[in-house]
Amino acid sequence: MKRRSAVKAMALSSVSPFFFPQGFTGIKKLFGEAETAFKSNWENWPNMKWVGPEFWANRLQDWEIVDGKACCVIAAPNRTLHVLTHQLGDSNGSFQESVTIHWDQENQKGGAEVYAGFRLGAKGRFEDYRSAAVFGEGLDVGINGLGQIKLGEKLSDSTVDLSKPIYLSLKAEPKQESYALKVKASNSSDSGEGVELELSGIETEQLRGNIALVSHAGKGFQKDAPLVSFSDWVFRGEKITENGDQLFGPICFAQYTLHDQLLKMTAQLAPVEEIKGLQIALQIKEGSDWKTIQTSDIDPLGRIAQFRIPDWQSTEAVPYRVFLEIHLKNKKQEFAYYGEIAAEPKSLEDLKVAVFSCNADHGFPDEEVSIHVNKHQPDMALFLGDQFYEGTGGFGIQTDRIEKSSLDYLRKWYMFGWSYRDIFRSIPAAFIPDDHDVYHGNVWGAGGEHAPTDKGWGYIAQDEGGYKMAAQWVNMVQATQTSHLPDPYDPRPVKQGINVYYTDWNYGGVSFAILEDRKFKSAPKKVLPKEAQVQNGFIQNRDFDIKKHYDIDAELLGERQMEFLEKWAADWGTDIQMKAVCSQTNFCTVATLPVGSIIDEIVPSLAIPEKGEYVDGDAPTSDMDSNGWPQKGRDEALRAIRKSFALHIAGDQHLASTVHYGVDEFRDSGFAFAGPALNNLWPRRWWPQVPAGHQPIPGKAKNTGDFIDGFGNKMTIHAVANPYKTGFEPSRIYDRGTGYGIITFEMASRKMKIECWPRNVDPISKPDGQYDGWPIEISQEENYARKAVGYLPEIVVKGATQPVIEVWNEKTGELEYAFRMKEDRFTPKVFSKDTYRVDLIDSVSGRKLSKKQLEISQGSAIEVDFS
Repeated sequence: MKRRSAVKAMALSSVSPFFFPQGFTGIKKLFGEAETAFKSNWENWPNMKWVGPEFWANRLQDWEIVDGKACCVIAAPNRTLHVLTHQLGDSNGSFQESVTIHWDQENQKGGAEVYAGFRLGAKGRFEDYRSAAVFGEGLDVGINGLGQIKLGEKLSDSTVDLSKPIYLSLKAEPKQESYALKVKASNSSDSGEGVELELSGIETEQLRGNIALVSHAGKGFQKDAPLVSFSDWVFRGEKITENGDQLFGPICFAQYTLHDQLLKMTAQLAPVEEIKGLQIALQIKEGSDWKTIQTSDIDPLGRIAQFRIPDWQSTEAVPYRVFLEIHLKNKKQEFAYYGEIAAEPKSLEDLKVAVFSCNADHGFPDEEVSIHVNKHQPDMALFLGDQFYEGTGGFGIQTDRIEKSSLDYLRKWYMFGWSYRDIFRSIPAAFIPDDHDVYHGNVWGAGGEHAPTDKGWGYIAQDEGGYKMAAQWVNMVQATQTSHLPDPYDPRPVKQGINVYYTDWNYGGVSFAILEDRKFKSAPKKVLPKEAQVQNGFIQNRDFDIKKHYDIDAELLGERQMEFLEKWAADWGTDIQMKAVCSQTNFCTVATLPVGSIIDEIVPSLAIPEKGEYVDGDAPTSDMDSNGWPQKGRDEALRAIRKSFALHIAGDQHLASTVHYGVDEFRDSGFAFAGPALNNLWPRRWWPQVPAGHQPIPGKAKNTGDFIDGFGNKMTIHAVANPYKTGFEPSRIYDRGTGYGIITFEMASRKMKIECWPRNVDPISKPDGQYDGWPIEISQEENYARKAVGYLPEIVVKGATQPVIEVWNEKTGELEYAFRMKEDRFTPKVFSKDTYRVDLIDSVSGRKLSKKQLEISQGSAIEVDFS
């Protein structure tokens, strides 16, 4: 396996971003002439909806730079601004901190539940500054709406005037095994007068973690208007640690694909679009120099820069950087994000693919995932939906005002990139947004219609079909996640002008069909009889039998995508060896619930069993969010996919499984791998009741083998990663079947090796640590395992190496299947007694030779000579 160079993120600046201005006399009086550890620089930045690379804002849309100050533009609970590059460390040294507070909202005065100031020792769920920046709680010190100093729960008797700037400072001194804090607030930076408050006996552990500013408005004081602004934030001391590499932005991450020598890259930026004259450059390294190969403007809503480089020569890995120069008021500052364009594996080399989906924020920043995945050295990555959930990072979602709602989305998307960018920094990656990425529990796109949110936001809107968010917002989401994909097969937008991205991606000898299996799908509530009583894709009428409604007039992939699949099945390019289909969810429903359940809302509360325990009393579900419904559309899609002997790779299900699809008979179509969730909010399970005489897969658990799902679809379960008690903490991460997949396309043998890994298992030190039932190896021909009625004469090829063979039914005019021959002879199987045409195509010359009127025969071989 190839080994790549390690490439780390960097942020370059012409001078240090932390400096001490000679004119700041108030801070000098407080701290003396010693050099400060940190001084905010907002006064040198222009107005913008971002507060700089040293900071993380909760929420993103709630903090802006306004007139040289960091302004909290909303009065609401627990709005914080964390510094990323400095923390309170483990030492017992002293530290000092000061900031100037400007109270911006008159009607917030008089409230003790309103305060602004410092947060000290903020800690998140994990020992990581990113976890603390998003979720950190700590000791709050500040000024409340009465003008009192607030130190934890303690309040001063005296007050300061909120109508004037407030100079807030604190000193922390270690006292044996604890700390003493002294806080001072004054309306004059030069005066020794002011209000003071002290508190001793503070545990050392309380003062370890992140340092942040906080703006808080309690119940009754919330308002969509600025509360406070901060300026001149300064701190120093022995207890403060510094790591300048912990900047985030203005170039947050970048993702790329390479397809038929077309390189497309999307760089994700922070909200710097208001800075005039910005040009984002894509540069490659030539010798010791960086050469600009293209520049781009920034999209003002999605904050992305797009690059498109034709005729990319991919024989060697090429270091790249996305480069941005910003002219501040006092200096020029340069920023860069570094990565590598990998050398595309040759078509006869193995291709290793990492597979991910369903990323709640339970494990943020998910450091172990990147570490363990990179030990596999994958060649490419697939992120197949739910890159985040609506609740990611706290605070829910904001749906009003396109500017605010776009920033709300970006904060969640940034968190995703912060976690996983080191996976796709130096390999190509595809992303498919799923329902939660567009703020839906489930989404039936109905060709791009608008969901009637005037009736409500939840089930009542999404069950009607379409998208709840505005089309402009949906397009913004899709652009951030998919604009680097190869060009769409058919770029015509759907209803409301919502764009499409379904396409094929040829890389390393494998062609991937990337589908949009939500966008065209009918809403079940709109097409099923009313007596079904559909809610959130589940039938509430226990007497309604969905299996009797096979021929319902409902779309799954839509005519446009079905046309694409048919053409893609026959297109093997010049060096495609194998194929795979990528979609948001799979074409069956591998899930059970306790007998009698009519909706899956109980899933998060179901008990997690011990390992080896079999849960009795479950029955298959009929969740119409999966591609098991509509059944007819499902069968049509599988009939098209199997023509190319393609493996299906899916996300969404929260339950890892490898299944063999059946349409008319068990196992007459291809295999599918639905990967595990990265972080699992919805721990589905597969505990079917096993009838007498059931035959599981030899050597595997009894819940494997042939089963019928809740819609009547045939499926053969080869492995499933049910949640079980692992003994690892936090249990809500490790007991829910979380992890990732690795699929290796083995070109010489034409086999596909599927691996399913728990996220916390080191694949090097524990190579046997996969989920039970994996790895699974399947051959290319098993992806069209339909039984033959008979065989045409053997085809023997001369004068061409590995030509493409196409088998056409002459009666129906339909392609039966196509693939690239592995050897120089092949005996085609067929499924009727009709006559057939066999086309053979030499990819080198483009020449096609045909043999017609072929029948099932025991006759001699037929020679096809290209020479």
